[in-house]
Amino acid sequence: MAQRIEGKRVAFVATDGVEQVELDRPWEAVRQAGGRPELVSLSGGTIRAFNHLDKGDEKRVDTTVDAANPDDYDALVLPGGVANGDFVRGDANAVRFVRRFFDAGKPVSVICHGGWVLTDADVVRGRTLTSWPTLRTDLRNAGANWVDQEVVTDKGLVSSRKPDDLDAFCAKMVEEIAEGVHAGQRRSAGARA
Repeated sequence: MAQRIEGKRVAFVATDGVEQVELDRPWEAVRQAGGRPELVSLSGGTIRAFNHLDKGDEKRVDTTVDAANPDDYDALVLPGGVANGDFVRGDANAVRFVRRFFDAGKPVSVICHGGWVLTDADVVRGRTLTSWPTLRTDLRNAGANWVDQEVVTDKGLVSSRKPDDLDAFCAKMVEEIAEGVHAGQRRSAGARA
């Protein structure tokens, strides 16, 4: 029987350049499991998704990171996309928003280039995770134990490498959201505030 996450609110933090399939598939998995996905972005209106380097669909933003309160959400998803990951990690409010999910021990799922955001949030020290292979050095330099696996779960943190991993990623994401708060999810004592 599939996991159910009835009524749980899940923030998807993304902006222009998000990899469309890495937004759409987890979004649909949350919705099908009974959750309430919401698109949280750097600004209001719409964002442009991409299919690698080709323009994809426009997506309507539900709220901005400035207006959103992490306390109102049960979990966080960080989709990939080279431009998306770089733009999100460059926004101080987005980085603080992400960090608060770790401070609260809430489930966080990240795929592909979304891992860049975690390095800037300083939440990977001592954690095991995966990502798109080119982020390996950045994540290791931030203190992570980077592994090359389809999906990795570490105390509420779910990570995957690429679109080919989405089946495993979505299943683990929903499972961790269903489990709720993970005490081990909190940032390490040596992390920046």
